[in-house]
Amino acid sequence: MTTLSVVIPALNEEDGIAEIVERVLSIKEPLAEVEVSDLELIVVDDGSRDRTAKIVRSYPEVVLIQHPVNRGYGAAIKTGFRAARGELLAFLDADGTYPPESYPELCRPVLEGGADLVIGSRMSGAESDMPTVRRVGNLIFATLVSLIGNQRVSDSASGQRVLQRDALALLYPLPDGLNFTPVMSTRAIHENLNIVEVPIPYAERRGRSKLSVVRDGFRFLSSIVITAMTYNPVRILGAIGAGLVLFAILFALFAGLFGVGEDTAAWPFSRFFAAFVIAAVGVNLFSTGALFNYLVSLFHRRQVRQGVFGRPLFHTPLENHFGWMGLLAVVVGVVVYALAVLLGLNSSPVVPPWFAPAVSSVLVLSGFQLITAWILVKVLAQLSQREAHAQDDLGMRPEPVAAAPASSALEGVKIPVQVR
Repeated sequence: MTTLSVVIPALNEEDGIAEIVERVLSIKEPLAEVEVSDLELIVVDDGSRDRTAKIVRSYPEVVLIQHPVNRGYGAAIKTGFRAARGELLAFLDADGTYPPESYPELCRPVLEGGADLVIGSRMSGAESDMPTVRRVGNLIFATLVSLIGNQRVSDSASGQRVLQRDALALLYPLPDGLNFTPVMSTRAIHENLNIVEVPIPYAERRGRSKLSVVRDGFRFLSSIVITAMTYNPVRILGAIGAGLVLFAILFALFAGLFGVGEDTAAWPFSRFFAAFVIAAVGVNLFSTGALFNYLVSLFHRRQVRQGVFGRPLFHTPLENHFGWMGLLAVVVGVVVYALAVLLGLNSSPVVPPWFAPAVSSVLVLSGFQLITAWILVKVLAQLSQREAHAQDDLGMRPEPVAAAPASSALEGVKIPVQVR
């Protein structure tokens, strides 16, 4: 027997809560056709000041949980998950924008295909009344999640989903705010969960939206990036670093082509130096990202994910070359300064006196940064492989790290709620 527990977070939704409750309760027969034998509906009143809770109480088959104060969209869903008894967990908004009639179709990939998470996609061609601004924003967030996770997702912020209870242990912790859904999508991808998207229609909400395009949009963006960095920092820092190096090269070429005249005194040394510094920052960001990858992998007890864009860029990981690259940068920096002194470039009317020492300083500092990163990478690599090597020396096969049972993600959390 399979039970689907649907959680509805509600904040001041007295105008539409009755309709959405009745629509959810009406799908019991369609759910039975896909072998979901029981439906549990939980409404979490997140500190409403209107008649939302009173209206829900008029439905005896609905479980009502109340937060004494507003704790946030994600917090309300997690409260519902803790109280749910179903093997399948689901949630949707209380404003009538998402169709509960689509739940049978959303449950099918879990029951028949073993999906861990099914997302109702508003961006997959189904009829949608989504405002243009939010559609563009969702497209941007979905593209960002897809790029940094190396897996295509069309709607990373959808508020209608079905997931297996066992997946919670891998998805948690999740935030309490409206960024609950994009963080869930990002974590699901990096935890290698089986994600399926099912097209759903989307209707215009009743009443005023609680979503702020600017404030919540920035929160979504920062949450996606920070969450992704807890799994694969080099994907982001490395991409930014590579972009800065490319920009620096183009900037230097532009300055050289259009800023250099016949008079060498007019050469744009300041622009050349700016391009050089930008390139050095890019290299340092790349090395920092590679170093962070080893720290993150040590924490997660898994192999380091190489490559900035989902696959290795080099046959040998670039961080293995940081040692000699850093040493070369230091040597070149010292040579540049020595030549400037020997050739008198510091007092030359052609080359600014600050140029050679500045270039030398950046090279030496960047070189030591690379050498330090190389040493730390070697140490962290040894630490990450210590357990496997020890078990190999002892003649023992390393046991896979089992995911914690779903209940462990729910235990030990106390919240002030009132349950009817």
